[in-house]
Amino acid sequence: MLPNAFTPGFVLAAPVLLLLAGLIPAQWANAQPRVMARLSGAAAWLAFASAILAAVALPFDRAHTWTLSSIALPGDVGAFSLSVYVNSVTVIMLLLVSFVGAVVTRYARNYLNGDPNQGRFNKWLALTLAAILMLIASGNLLMFALAWIATSLCLHQLLMFYGERPAAVLAAHKKFVASRLGDLSLLAAVLLIGYSLHTLEFEGMFRALAALQGPTPIALQVAAMLIAVSAGLKSAQFPFHGWLIQVMEAPTPVSALLHAGIVNAGAFLVIRMSPVMSHSELALGALAIVGLTTLALASLVMLTQTSIKVSLAWSTTAQMGFMLLECGLGLYSLAMLHLVAHSLYKAHAFLASGSGVDAFRAPAMPYPSNAFRPGLLLAALLIGGGMTLVVGAAFGIGIAGEPALLAAGAIVAIAVSQLLLQTAGALSGGALLLRGLGLSGGVAVAYFALHALFAALMQGSVLPLQSPPGAFQYGLSAAVIGVFLALLVLQQLLRHNPAALGEGLYMHLYNGLYIDVFITRLLQRVWPSPRPEPVVQPAPFAPVTSRGA
Repeated sequence: MLPNAFTPGFVLAAPVLLLLAGLIPAQWANAQPRVMARLSGAAAWLAFASAILAAVALPFDRAHTWTLSSIALPGDVGAFSLSVYVNSVTVIMLLLVSFVGAVVTRYARNYLNGDPNQGRFNKWLALTLAAILMLIASGNLLMFALAWIATSLCLHQLLMFYGERPAAVLAAHKKFVASRLGDLSLLAAVLLIGYSLHTLEFEGMFRALAALQGPTPIALQVAAMLIAVSAGLKSAQFPFHGWLIQVMEAPTPVSALLHAGIVNAGAFLVIRMSPVMSHSELALGALAIVGLTTLALASLVMLTQTSIKVSLAWSTTAQMGFMLLECGLGLYSLAMLHLVAHSLYKAHAFLASGSGVDAFRAPAMPYPSNAFRPGLLLAALLIGGGMTLVVGAAFGIGIAGEPALLAAGAIVAIAVSQLLLQTAGALSGGALLLRGLGLSGGVAVAYFALHALFAALMQGSVLPLQSPPGAFQYGLSAAVIGVFLALLVLQQLLRHNPAALGEGLYMHLYNGLYIDVFITRLLQRVWPSPRPEPVVQPAPFAPVTSRGA
């Protein structure tokens, strides 16, 4: 193991390397696009190497802080410091974001080859990655908030890369407004935390909150609600989810980076601020309800879409709702596992979205009957539930007195049942059924094994819920199970017999129940979007004539 003193240096090197590449002037970058692409790519891969070294050097026993400089702030709210806070959450996120960033940067090198603004794109891509990595490494709350704002402002330049497209301008504007509201919420939460605890350092704040006895101060309760608002806006939650669906006008590398990295910042914020959130049942409950609503809407709308990238965007919205639901239930380690898995999957899905067309062209195995079969659904649920219960018990995970774990186990059972239904729908023999049972068992084992691994890695990096489960948590867990069961039935109806839901409902779902239409009209009245940039037409071609003509 490398000396522990090197860990903060490796962590800080990751954003600094990308920042140096991003500070290159755009004019020079456009004049030397290939050089700029290689520089940003080299910086991204070196940042990933630094993250690996930081993971090797971290002993994973406790958090470590390294402060470069500090300035006291008025009002006894603490100090603004340039500091690095390193724990298991920091290292996991650093590895994830730097790896996805390196892959996206390499993909963009070919994707934008020949574009006149290729150099400018790579410049802002490097700055965006630097801002995200600085957000992850920040050891001071105010520094964290400034990096949060910088991430959004840098991303806005990428979303406006094709500024002449009206749809791109509108989507970027909606994202810009939602981000500014989230920024104000986070800054207000930072001030309230500083006012209550008289420190803005993560280490000091977490120590004070872990030792907090008695009722939680009102200021911290309000701060927790503001953090939940900021996380919901960042992760495109209901009803402000429309911008995430419409940013498809940006280049594909931007979509991959956004859906695989930046949109996950909402869940990361809640996980990082778990010591504050765990003291507020109200904030966590609101987060869970909004996440569950978003998940239910987006997972149904996704099934009606005909565009691959739009369907992926709705999938991201649903997954973000799922992550915030897990955070709202206090399952922080499970939310982190979900964040890592979703980021890797969604980056691959967007970068390979062109190949997805071939999958749709491939012949599919037909269902033996288009009829919805409740008996088969019930059998799959019983088998999936029993399998999940047995595997969970084998890993020592009990659900007695733990409503959140009960809800999580039920969700796994429903997912396993979905696999069994897909196998039964294409059933052509006993071998295929055994294959489906084996696959379902493998999924359950992998889930509980990874859950146990992340719970061990994050022990000491997050603060569990500070109040014993009450009637609200039991009711919320029951609502979660009910919604997932209803989604399973509706998805089966949409797959087997969409007409059973009525043509009108199918069309309304295809249009997202028109929620974003209302939000867009309201926004255009309050804060209209800017006009698209004028398209510069090339000079007309002048034919060459002979002198004698």
